[in-house]
Amino acid sequence: MRVGVLTGGGDCPGLNAVIRAVVQRGAREHGAQFVGYRDGWKGPLEGLTMTLDPGVTAPILATGGTILGSSRTNPLALDDGLRRIRETLSGDGVDALIAIGGEDTLGVATALAADGLPVVGVPKTIDNDLSGTDFTFGFDSAVTIATEAVDRLRTTAESHHRALVVEVMGRHAGWIALHTGIAGGATATLLPEFPFELDEVCDLVASRSAAGRASILVASEGAMPADGSGMVLLEQGEDAFGHVRLGGIGDRLAGEVEQRTGVETRSVVLGHLQRGGAPTAFDRWLATRLGLRAIDGLVAGETGIMTALRGTRILTVPLGEATGRLKVVSPEEYAEARALFG
Repeated sequence: MRVGVLTGGGDCPGLNAVIRAVVQRGAREHGAQFVGYRDGWKGPLEGLTMTLDPGVTAPILATGGTILGSSRTNPLALDDGLRRIRETLSGDGVDALIAIGGEDTLGVATALAADGLPVVGVPKTIDNDLSGTDFTFGFDSAVTIATEAVDRLRTTAESHHRALVVEVMGRHAGWIALHTGIAGGATATLLPEFPFELDEVCDLVASRSAAGRASILVASEGAMPADGSGMVLLEQGEDAFGHVRLGGIGDRLAGEVEQRTGVETRSVVLGHLQRGGAPTAFDRWLATRLGLRAIDGLVAGETGIMTALRGTRILTVPLGEATGRLKVVSPEEYAEARALFG
């Protein structure tokens, strides 16, 4: 069997661990050969490949990013995108494809599977917003980085009697902010799913300041005030999958808090720091297990599926289940964070 492998969307700690697991298991136990497609879906669209074998992948477990490269290329936006991919795979002698990515990458994989191509997906996103799996790899690494940042920022906030707003990633799902806010002991945690009352946030900051305590506010980039003023766009335009770039809520919130409370307030945008660097031990473990299950399933004839973590088990779910809806924070989960506000 000859298998294509690609990684799409934003880079993410743990991508190389998946590639390593797929290739090591596939070559050693199943006698499979591999073609690495570079730069996401751009690879099979344009025939961009690299060698993947046990020697190449053996040392990459702890390496951040992806040796295959990535992009946000969307074949579904092209009239002949799926046809070009099928022709490339056929020309390369590829029998099946393993696509490692998030909602957009797996959305393309779902379309290819519906078109008859043998495809297995592996869920990747630091946002943890893919349905069908309890956790996606990369999420734990992002939360660990964000929590360490909150811990470090707290000491300078306390030293200068300031409030600090920490803006983390999360366009429509606030999982990173939720976990970071709880783990970092945030004064308040603001998520896209639940528009926040600015007066409530300012009252918390003012109360803590009066008691001689600093405040740390953790906000998802897609968090919105309840007054209906909407999300903050970094720039006009959309990417290939129709997503606008969000950001700036940290600066906006810091300005409002300082103006209303008189407490000096600064914002810190963690941005791509959340994506970079080596994966945590948990993400290495999860990514490896997801990769092993992906190649085993493909060899066994399972296609049109995504590997998933349920409890402590790795199993498979239909690709459509992963891409059919966004997994967002529930009111019950947010209530746990709100119980600790102040």
